[in-house]
Amino acid sequence: MGLGAEWAAWNVDGMQELVGGEDPARDMECRAVLFLCLSLVTSQSGAEEAAQELLSWMKGMEVPRGRISTNPAALIQGLVHRLLNATFKGYNLTCQTHTIQTLAFKLGCDFAGLSLDSDALDRVPQAGARHAMQFPTELTKEACRTGPRELRLICMYFFSPRFFPHDDSSLLNNYVLGAQLGHEHVDNLTEPINISFWHNQSLEGYNVTCVFWKEGASTRHWGLWSPEGCRTEQPSPSQVLCRCHHLSYFAVLMQLSPAPLPAELLAPLTYISLVGCSISVVASLLSLLLHFYTRKQSNFISRIHMHLHASVLLLNVAFLLSPALALPSMPGAACMALGAVLHYALLSCLTWMAIEGFNLYLLLGRVYNIYIRRYVLKLCAVGWGVPAFLVLLLLAINGSAYGRHTIPLSHSQGNSAAFQNMSICWVRSPGVHRVLVMGYGTLTTLFNLVVLAWALRALRRLKAREEAAGAPACRDTVTVLGLTVLLGTTWALAFFSFGVFLLPQLFLFTIFNSLYGFFLFLWFCSQRCRAEAEAEAEKEAFSASQMH
Repeated sequence: MGLGAEWAAWNVDGMQELVGGEDPARDMECRAVLFLCLSLVTSQSGAEEAAQELLSWMKGMEVPRGRISTNPAALIQGLVHRLLNATFKGYNLTCQTHTIQTLAFKLGCDFAGLSLDSDALDRVPQAGARHAMQFPTELTKEACRTGPRELRLICMYFFSPRFFPHDDSSLLNNYVLGAQLGHEHVDNLTEPINISFWHNQSLEGYNVTCVFWKEGASTRHWGLWSPEGCRTEQPSPSQVLCRCHHLSYFAVLMQLSPAPLPAELLAPLTYISLVGCSISVVASLLSLLLHFYTRKQSNFISRIHMHLHASVLLLNVAFLLSPALALPSMPGAACMALGAVLHYALLSCLTWMAIEGFNLYLLLGRVYNIYIRRYVLKLCAVGWGVPAFLVLLLLAINGSAYGRHTIPLSHSQGNSAAFQNMSICWVRSPGVHRVLVMGYGTLTTLFNLVVLAWALRALRRLKAREEAAGAPACRDTVTVLGLTVLLGTTWALAFFSFGVFLLPQLFLFTIFNSLYGFFLFLWFCSQRCRAEAEAEAEKEAFSASQMH
């Protein structure tokens, strides 16, 4: 600005002396020099004005009750607009305030990659921990398909989460790191963008997940945090590495979670789940096929059993598919859909277990007059309809409740521990998990435990009233075990996932519940054999009475 004032102060005589000589060649040369200097002054003045306007906007964003701070979306969009349209000399432009740092880079189609580290940048007062972003060479590939041109990469670092409101969680270091390539939409990169967050805090008891800001996905705010397209890694206890395949605003979400699962247990638990669920799938299919083959001889009790088999089959199939669709290369919508199906299957399975308990109560408590018009149809409306209503209602209220759910794993390395995550397609919202998974499961399990205790007491009373000799002890044992399996009381093992019970609970829960469909198949076969034996005994008794 001082150079411009100096040029404006030139007197007319001085300018005439500069350009008014008698030599035409010298005259043209001097005019060219004058034009170049005027262009330089104008360019510098424009760049300074653009930088000042950008800095003024960033300072206005930090004002608690600024003219636009109540609208975070407009605030961010205004910043992006000024970064994309700012004029500056050289390769890059940097501006920073107390809580915001912005960078703009001029890129060409010969882009060879870019690494940005906070240690190499000017320190921002509010920023304490180190952070870094690494962009692959593929970044400009799609934008340059139409031909060589100049592109602009802008990076925005926010050291306060106030511009990205969210619920039920916190952000690591309160950092949000954003990037945008001009007006291009960059996604589905084969080489990921690496975003590193260093920290000096303990993450024990927290589940950390790399997320990006998904605009328009929330009814309460201008967006919400989503893990789609990002993979979370922890190369060291003090670093979280996000590998994302698109450009956006990135952060690390911290949510309270149980202690990380030891990574050494992942392989055996995965193997048990895979084998057990596969056996249950085959067993459930055999049960359904046998039922349809002999459906003319079935009654309403066996039909209720088959609905439970169908829900268990759906649950096992969805569970087996879940890890495959949770891979970063798979579409986020597919994982969200499978997560909703898996939740629906679990709710249906729990509901049909409770229906089995209710039906057992009717059989033992109301020995007479248990006929209910369209009984099985009404039970189907409850067993399949109620879970469907809950899942659809949840999708309508919060579409991001399902998706990639991260399970923290810990690796022991001498005296320290390294952390890594694995993902499945499941419920992502902690609140939904507490209410519609743990809460729903607790209610149905407690109900069936009460019914089981009551049923065993009722069976004991019935046996005591019999005048003839009681049934063999082995038959009573089979009945008790069968009722225990039928009512799904093994799911109560989930309540012992703490302290010294954690390790045995993990294996017992995985074994019993992955083989739940197989145990139901054994119960189905035993009941079928028992019914055939009773029918044969009645037939023989009838033949004997006819002979006498």
